[in-house]
Amino acid sequence: MVENKLEPEVLQIIEYIKNGENFLLSGGAGSGKTYSLVQVIKKVIEDNPKAKVACITYTNVGVKEIKERVNHNNLVVSTIHDFLWDNIKNFQKELKKGLITLINDENSKIKSHDDKKVEDSYFDLIEDGIQYKEHIRIKEGIISHDEVLELANYMFKTYRLLCDILKDKYKFIFIDEYQDTSSLVIEIFLKHFENSKKKNIIGFFGDAMQSIYEDGIGDLKSYIDLGKIKEVQKKQNRRNPQLVIELANKLRTDGLLQEPSKDNKAPNMIDGVVKNGNIIFLYSTNNNLDEIKKENKDSIFKNWDFDNAKQTKELNLTNNLIATKAGFSKLMEIYDKDPIINFRNEVVKKIKDDNLIIDDSKTFEEVSNIVPVRNRQRQRKIDLIMQDTDSNFLYKQLKDLPFFEVKKIYLNKDSLIDDKKQDEENENKKGSKRDDLIKHLFKIQDVIHLYDEKRYNEFIRKTEYKITSIAKKREIKKIIEDFKNYADKTIGEIIDFADKIGICKKDDKFNKFINNENKYIYSRVKEVEYKEFHNLYRYLEGFTPFSTQHKTKGDEFDNVLVVLDNGGWNNYNFEYLFTNRIDKGSVLSRTQKIFYVCCTRAKENLIVFYHNPSKEVIEKAKEWFGEEKVLMKQLIFNYAP
Repeated sequence: MVENKLEPEVLQIIEYIKNGENFLLSGGAGSGKTYSLVQVIKKVIEDNPKAKVACITYTNVGVKEIKERVNHNNLVVSTIHDFLWDNIKNFQKELKKGLITLINDENSKIKSHDDKKVEDSYFDLIEDGIQYKEHIRIKEGIISHDEVLELANYMFKTYRLLCDILKDKYKFIFIDEYQDTSSLVIEIFLKHFENSKKKNIIGFFGDAMQSIYEDGIGDLKSYIDLGKIKEVQKKQNRRNPQLVIELANKLRTDGLLQEPSKDNKAPNMIDGVVKNGNIIFLYSTNNNLDEIKKENKDSIFKNWDFDNAKQTKELNLTNNLIATKAGFSKLMEIYDKDPIINFRNEVVKKIKDDNLIIDDSKTFEEVSNIVPVRNRQRQRKIDLIMQDTDSNFLYKQLKDLPFFEVKKIYLNKDSLIDDKKQDEENENKKGSKRDDLIKHLFKIQDVIHLYDEKRYNEFIRKTEYKITSIAKKREIKKIIEDFKNYADKTIGEIIDFADKIGICKKDDKFNKFINNENKYIYSRVKEVEYKEFHNLYRYLEGFTPFSTQHKTKGDEFDNVLVVLDNGGWNNYNFEYLFTNRIDKGSVLSRTQKIFYVCCTRAKENLIVFYHNPSKEVIEKAKEWFGEEKVLMKQLIFNYAP
C-alpha cells in the first residue's frame, strides 16, 4: 500500500496509532466511514504483519461486508456480542460467580427465574455450563444478548487478567458504528482496559448524529474531553446531493459540517460538480398522502417508481403506521394490541409490584377479579372488556384457564414483523424472532413464490408434493392458481389446504405452537383473511416501498419520502423538531437524529410530508427547505377507497 493513496483522515489516524493513542473517526452520513475503516485495517496489517486485529461491528450484515472487503488470517471480524462472549466463555467458574453476583445486585438488570436472590449453589447442577443463545433461561444457565454485555462488563472490571489476555491477543481493536454500542462495552475498552499495563490500540468509527437506538452510548464526548481518545472528523459526503447536504448540516448539533466530496468519481458527482438534487416539504390539511401521490405522479413525484423498492422508499416511524398502508393491520392488531393480553400484563405487573401471593392454579377470571379490585382503574378496564363485544368474546376464551397457562401466552409484534428486508435481494438475518406460526406461513408463501419465479428445482425440494407425470404438472399448476385465489380464504383454511395436498405439511414446531399455550394466538390468527398475510409477506420480503425510519439506517435510495407522524409514540415529536422545544430535550434530540438519518438516505430526491402542520412548523420548514420548496397540496379529485 502506498501512503499517498490513503485518505487524509486515515493518515491522521495512522499517526495517532504510531503514538500509541486511541482514536475516533467521526463521519456524517455518506462519508465513507466503512471505506476508511477498511483502509485503516489494511494499513495496520501491512505495518504490523504479526499482530492480530479485531474488528467489531453492530450487525451480522456489517460483519459480512468487512469480511468481503478484507480477507486476512490476522483479522477477526465479529459482532459485539459474539466477540465478548468468545473471550469470556471459557472462564466458567468466574462466569457463574459473576452471574450470581449480578442477580443479587439490585442495580443489575439480570434477574433470577423468580426475581428472587439466589444462593452460591444456584448453578451447581447445570451440566453444560453458562451458555449464550438467542433466548434466556437463567435457571439453566442460558443467557442472551443483554446479559452477555452486563456479564462481560463485570468480568473485565473484576478480573484484570482478562484485560491482559485480550490486549495481548489483539493489538488493535476497531469498533464500527460505535454510537450504537452499549456504554457497558465502551467501559470495557476505555475504562477497564486501563487496569492492565499491556498495550494495544482501540479505534472507533461512527457518527453521533446517527445514534438512533436507545441502548447505544450516542457519543464519546466525555472520553474525548478526558483525553482518552483523539477525534478525527471526516467531512466529505459522497452520497447526497447539494440540497440534502445543506439540509443535513442544519440538523447536526455536534459541529461537524459536511461538504461534497472532492472525488470526481463519487456517486453524488457529475463531471466534477456535485448534483443539486431536489428537496420538498409537502403538507396538507387532510391526511391524504396516498391520494396526493396519485394526483402528483406527473409533477413532484415524476420518475418516482413506488413499485421499485431498491430505488424508492416511503419511511414511516412505526410498523403500526405501515400496517394500515401495506394491508396487514388485523395481524398487527393481534400481535401488538390484544386487549386481553394487555390486561393480563397489567394483572401480572400488579401482582409483582405489590408482592401479592396468588395461587396460579386459580382461573384467569378468578385472579383478575382478585387483583384489580385493589385499583379502581383496573376494575374499570374489566368493565370495558365486558361491554365490548369483541373483547368479551376473547376474554371468554381465556377466563376459565388456569392463570399459570394464561401467563405463558407470549404476544409481541417482533414475533410478527422481525427480520424485515429492504428489498428482495437482501438476506435474512441470523436468529429471527418470528414465532413458529408466522414461520410456517412464510414456508407456504415461499413455496408459492418459488413456483411463480419458475425456480422449480427449489420448489420441489421444499415441498412433499411429488411431480411424477405431465398430469401432475398440470395438477400442481392448478393448485398454485387455487392458492392465489385467496381473497375469500382464511389463514386457517390455507394452512389446512397446504397440509392436505403436501405443499407445506404441518411440522412438529407448528403443531407444538398451536396446541400449547399459543392456542389462543392461533385461534385469532386463523380467522384472518390470508391476503393479510400475503401483504405482510410482501412487506417483510422487501417487495413494497415501505420501511420504518429506524430500519433504513445504513441504506440509500434515489427517492426518499419521509412521513412525519409519530404514530402515538411519545419518544418522538416532529413538532418539537421544527419548533426547537429545548425544554423537551431528550425527545427533541431523539427526533432530530431520526430525521437526520431519514433525510440523508436520499441520493437524488427527498420529499418530507407533514399532516396539518402549525404556522411555526411551516415557517421553520421554509427556513430549512427554502420558501419555494414548501408546498401545500389539496386534492382536486376524490378517490374511491
